[in-house]
Formats: sequence, structure tokens, C-alpha cells
Amino acid sequence: MRRRSPLVLAAVATSALILTACGSSDSGTTESSAAAESAAPAESAAPAESDAAAGGSADLSGQTLTISNWAGYYPEDLATQVEASLGTPVTIANHATNEEIMAKLTAGGDSGFDVAFVSGQYAQALNDAGLLEPIDATQIPNLSNLYPEATQLAYDPGNTFSVPYTWGTTGICYRSDLVDEPTSWMDILEPSDENKGKVTQMTTERWLALPALKALGYSINTTDDGQLAEAKDLLVASKADLLAYDDTTFYSRLVSGEANEVVAWDGWCNYGTAENPDIKFVIPKEGSDLWADTMVILKSSQNKEAAHAFINFILDPANHAWVAENILYKVPNQAAMDAVGADLAATYANMGYSPSDLLKQETVVDLGADSVKYTDLATEVTSS
Repeated sequence: MRRRSPLVLAAVATSALILTACGSSDSGTTESSAAAESAAPAESAAPAESDAAAGGSADLSGQTLTISNWAGYYPEDLATQVEASLGTPVTIANHATNEEIMAKLTAGGDSGFDVAFVSGQYAQALNDAGLLEPIDATQIPNLSNLYPEATQLAYDPGNTFSVPYTWGTTGICYRSDLVDEPTSWMDILEPSDENKGKVTQMTTERWLALPALKALGYSINTTDDGQLAEAKDLLVASKADLLAYDDTTFYSRLVSGEANEVVAWDGWCNYGTAENPDIKFVIPKEGSDLWADTMVILKSSQNKEAAHAFINFILDPANHAWVAENILYKVPNQAAMDAVGADLAATYANMGYSPSDLLKQETVVDLGADSVKYTDLATEVTSS
């Protein structure tokens, strides 16, 4: 349970600003009666009108909502929007990392949260610990807007305890005007002479290991000690040709020309493309991951009907389309992506990846006690 999420992003108008969940920014709280404290878009969509906007006919009187999400991962006035739509007072707290919110949710007793945004494997771990309320599909009619493929995620087949909010993959982000398109993870691990000292890798544990595991033909969810040892050796050997380990500013290094190729999450590569259209994204031939960030309802919540109604509100096509248009990550909502249209993909090619494209990749799952193997690998690689 140590992976730090990459997904704390915000966009202002059509340009993108990044706030990292890997950074040290403090958590904040947004009250429905005040402006959001998080760094988030200056403008956001008005509350969407939908026949199913309130998640059915449940009586929400007397209920309130306390939600935890990454700062900048939602409209600045989301609390106000939800309160206007549902008639339910809303408080939104910001967490900086998966680990931060997991510590609060697993501390024992009532965490005080009704809904939390966590990455898929963390939702899996919370459910395994008995901390999540099963999703009642009858209270979330907008689930019908999701792609069928969104029910095929390995950490939660059928969306029984989580609802996906965003999804994407990891690949190589590169300067197409300076280098040929990379084709393999080995282009990062054993770069050509022109790229030596001009590539970056990540230190986030599962993503530090990913290029080497895929290059070796192994699963990104492997717990085999021998396979992990091979990956470690390959990663240690690659350090001599690295510019840096970088989980947060890699796209800026491409913009400046300091780097030619970087390991990147697809959405973050889009922020580089927004500044320089010669910055492109590619999934290496060996394949990559499928990650998802999700919405979960805590079993300890006293406001479960309102929590379901909130998720239903997010899944309204207009509301979910805002996420794709402003955060530049794909959403698993077919109606929302249809509303976004093809123009976004014309500028940011990976926004056009289909659900079937994503499902060709390997879904990141929780490894339980074996997660420490990746912690140890990351420590040994970066400190060697």
C-alpha cells in the first residue's frame, strides 16, 4: 500500500498546470459554502441536468457528504454543484497521495468520509479489509453510461465495490523532432548514444519496475523473486545512462529539451504536448499497464444514499466530460467521451485510445503482503 498516485492534475482554460500527488503539498478542505482551496480550474461546467441526476428517488433529507479526492482532480466548484443538484451539504477534503488517504481510512473506527477517490488496487485492498460498501447499481442509473469494458477491470470485475473515474496507461513520452519514435522499453533501459543522459525513469514503486518487467516479458504484478531480481539488475544497470528519476516534472524536461525520452503516464505527457506539439506518446511493443482511479463508498458512512447519488452525479455525461476536457485523462464513460468528440484526440492522440486498446494492457492489482517486494526493489535500485 505504498504506491503514490500520479494523478493530481488541474487545467486552467486550455492550458495545463500540474499539481503532483507525489509532492509535499498539504491537504486542504473545501466547504460547500466557500471557494475550493485546491489549485483547480478557474472555470467549470454548471451542474448538469439529467433525468437521473439525483441517483433515483432516494430520500436524501438530513444527509451530508464528506468526500476525499486529489486536489485539482475535480472542478473547483464541485461541492457547490453537487449541493445544488442533490440538496445535500458537501465537504471535499484533499489528499495528496493514496497512502495519505489509506492511512485515514484504515486507522480504525469511522474515518468520517462517505466517498473516497483511490486508485484501483487500493480500492481492492480496502474491500479485502471489509471497509467498503457494495455498490448498489439501482441507485446509480448513470452506470449505464460506462463502457462495457469498464466492468472488466481485474481489481474489481463487475464494479462491485468501486466505480472507475479515470483510466489510462504508461508509456514513453518523447520529442519527435529530436529522436525517432521509441519502440521498446529497452530504448529507456539501454538508450542509444544520442539519448544517453537524456532519458528519465520513475521512482513510484510499481512504475519503477514496470519498464524492466515488461522488457523481460514478465507480468507487472509478478511476485516471483527470481523475476524481480532480474528486473532489479536491469534497472541498476540502466542508471548509468539516466538523466534523472522523475515522477513529477518529466514533461517539463521534454519541453526544455533537457530530455529526449521519459517514462510517463499518458495524461501527463499531454501536458507536454500542450506546450510543444512535437511531444508525442507511445506504448512500447512489449506492452504496459492499465491503471484506474476509482470512487468508493465507505461501509462506515451514515449517508450511503447520498454517496450513491454523488457517484451518479459524477457519471452524468456533462460532468464526466469536464474531467476529460480539463484534466486530459480518459474517462471510462462512453457517453462523456462521445460528448468530448474527436477534436481532443486530434491534439492529444492518446485521448483517442479506445477501451479495447486499454484492455490490451495489464491491469494493476493489489499484491497484499507481497507489495513490500516492490518497495524493497525500488529502495535497492535507487540507492545502489
